[in-house]
Amino acid sequence: MNCDLCPRHCFIAPGQSGFCFVRQNQGGKLVLATYGMNSGLAIDPIEKKPLYHFYPGSKILSFGTIGCNLGCTFCQNWSTSKSREIHRLQVETTPDQIAELAVKHDCRSVAFTYNEPIVWAEYAVDTAVECRKLSVKTVCVSAGYISPQKWEWFFGPMDAANIDLKAFSDRFYQEKCGVSIEPVKETLRFLAKQSDVWLEITTLLIPGTNDSDEELTAMCRWIRKELGAGIPLHFSAYRPAYKETGIAPTPPQTLFRAREIARQNGMCYVYTGNIHDPAGQSTYCPQCKQTVIFRTGYEIEEIAIDEDSCCKFCGQSITGVWQ
Repeated sequence: MNCDLCPRHCFIAPGQSGFCFVRQNQGGKLVLATYGMNSGLAIDPIEKKPLYHFYPGSKILSFGTIGCNLGCTFCQNWSTSKSREIHRLQVETTPDQIAELAVKHDCRSVAFTYNEPIVWAEYAVDTAVECRKLSVKTVCVSAGYISPQKWEWFFGPMDAANIDLKAFSDRFYQEKCGVSIEPVKETLRFLAKQSDVWLEITTLLIPGTNDSDEELTAMCRWIRKELGAGIPLHFSAYRPAYKETGIAPTPPQTLFRAREIARQNGMCYVYTGNIHDPAGQSTYCPQCKQTVIFRTGYEIEEIAIDEDSCCKFCGQSITGVWQ
């Protein structure tokens, strides 16, 4: 039996699992072994996902399970994404219960996060459907490695996504993640051009690995041309983890340089993450350059965007989904 959810197209023999571990052949039927079980729920600021242009300042209910369809050697969440212990999932929560918890705790949205939501797609989709019934938004934090025929089904009931663009090199993807970059690029094109899902992109910069000026320039030019200059782009600092503990943490200067390269190549909204940098985490009007959202860490100090989603200083439209 083949699983067609992601481009791996794993052949799964009876009693066996796919690469992600959680999709299993049980008696000739492909099932999600972790459906309804999660590794815990937490209430976060939505900026932590990171999403900076989607209901900024609001609360989001976050949860995840275990497993992943990528094999990233630098995984920052390896304790859950690489786990093979289903018994670790001690919180049983149905999709409707998650939606109700979000309402109870005044969370504007729910995030599918911590590990790859694509591998627990049925659970995520059903939860998104239940959330929509209660006017709760849903956010997918994903690497975007999914089969094209599943795009509409998976992302259709969701409202926003932050996609990890691991690098802008197929060699990096092959050697460090065990997959090709092309399906990820196609997912990004779909989300940006063919869906109503609000999209932001995050790239974890790993020193000496995916942070050269040439690669960053090529990535930013591709994003601007293929997806649009208004896509918010987040550059995040690497912390030694999993199989790459010998690599030093990303220096703040690397993030500053990446942000400047992106801005020089026409990207309107570029941010730094995993460091203290209010200047690099605030939002600026692309026309008058005034600060329209001032952030300190995950806290918002001031917003200067009017009810028409425009800069209060000059009237320029600021792309996003605002309160």
